[in-house]
Amino acid sequence: MRITQRSLAVTSLQGLNRNMDAIAKLQAQLTSGKTINKPSDDPTGTNAAMQTRQELAGALQYSRNITDGIGLLDAADSALQNMVKQVQNVRALTVKGLNDGALSLASREAIATEISGIRGSLLGLANTAVQGRPIFGGVTSGPTAYDATTGAYTGFGGGGGAPVVPITRQVSDADAIRVDITGPEAFGDPTAGDLFALVGVIATDVVADPAALVGHLERLDIALNRMLTAAADIGTRTNRIETAQQVNKDLQLSLTSRSASIENVDLAKTIMNLQMQQTGYEAALGVTAKALQPTLLDFLR
Repeated sequence: MRITQRSLAVTSLQGLNRNMDAIAKLQAQLTSGKTINKPSDDPTGTNAAMQTRQELAGALQYSRNITDGIGLLDAADSALQNMVKQVQNVRALTVKGLNDGALSLASREAIATEISGIRGSLLGLANTAVQGRPIFGGVTSGPTAYDATTGAYTGFGGGGGAPVVPITRQVSDADAIRVDITGPEAFGDPTAGDLFALVGVIATDVVADPAALVGHLERLDIALNRMLTAAADIGTRTNRIETAQQVNKDLQLSLTSRSASIENVDLAKTIMNLQMQQTGYEAALGVTAKALQPTLLDFLR
């Protein structure tokens, strides 16, 4: 079989082009820092990289949900802790008001004024809002959970027989945590007389009917225990969501590491391969130049 000068040239050029493609691929990897710049570079690796990226995107969204949930729970916990302290002050003032005969009318009026002021502060804390949503208002679209003047519940859920609609945050594929507590759950059913109604009655009866304070004190203890139970519930859920946060951080770290192992180049190895390819290409050019030396007779053929 006769091998012509043309066939030698074509074969040599094909080999040189393959070397050039390999060099260009390595240069692209060094420039981007990625081993996969297009799906054809590594179809299997591309599929694994896409799955990992999807899982990482999900983990990042769960992280945002967790951060949002922690903010809501922390706000509820802070408000409840402050309200518990103020209710304890109301209890101390109520006990003081039971000292029949030892207090003048002016002293009782001063106690009533202080209790009324605490009631206003309690309503302010009960209307604590995060991002414009009252944390004790349930799923209400309104700006407040309680009317600041009358103390009426303006939220939705938990009061008057209305079902509680929990607000949750998805923190993982399999877990959702409730991040709210309604006013009636924490402060009592408004239709049966909640904390704010009770404090208002105490402020009145300190002056008008001191003997009634004994019964009010018992109801106040019940309301205080209800708030402490609500605070403990919030604390339990906060612990759960903080645990979920740590699990999520570990998952993100694992997925980021997996993504890097699939996509990121080994810099030292890639540079060495590039130098080897360039050396091979230069050697091939030299050999080809010597092997293919066309003569005048070749041009005349």
